[in-house]
Amino acid sequence: MVSAAPPAEAPLRSARERLLQTLAYEAGGLLLVTPLFSQGSAIGLADSFTLLLMLSGVVMAWAAVFNTVVDRLEARHRGRSASERPAAARLAHALGLEGGAVLLTWPVIHAASHLGWWAALGADLALTAAYAAYGYVFHRLFDLWRPVRSAG
Repeated sequence: MVSAAPPAEAPLRSARERLLQTLAYEAGGLLLVTPLFSQGSAIGLADSFTLLLMLSGVVMAWAAVFNTVVDRLEARHRGRSASERPAAARLAHALGLEGGAVLLTWPVIHAASHLGWWAALGADLALTAAYAAYGYVFHRLFDLWRPVRSAG
């Protein structure tokens, strides 16, 4: 029985590219989501921005770790870069990223707002849905704008 050769290592984003990707993602998300969150939560625009900025800090750290781990696993096991990720894998990536973020941000929303635990969870899930949809579109556009290049 002949075994297949392992997939070749796919190129990965540099730390600088990952930082650019993360900062662009969070800045765009803040601009799009803050007014919607403010209106839906009855929290003032300035307080909504402050809360979402805090959440952004938590999520940026989470996203940097999550994206790096997913990209390395995908490169090792699938032999492809993030730029080559098919639609189903992009959807799983976006949902995994946001699902993990809920576990980290729900207590922050509760502590930093007038919202009770269940209302904070509802707000977090609404933010998750908005960011998951935004994340799917953003990462596809980012990969088109700045595709991962081979090192050689």
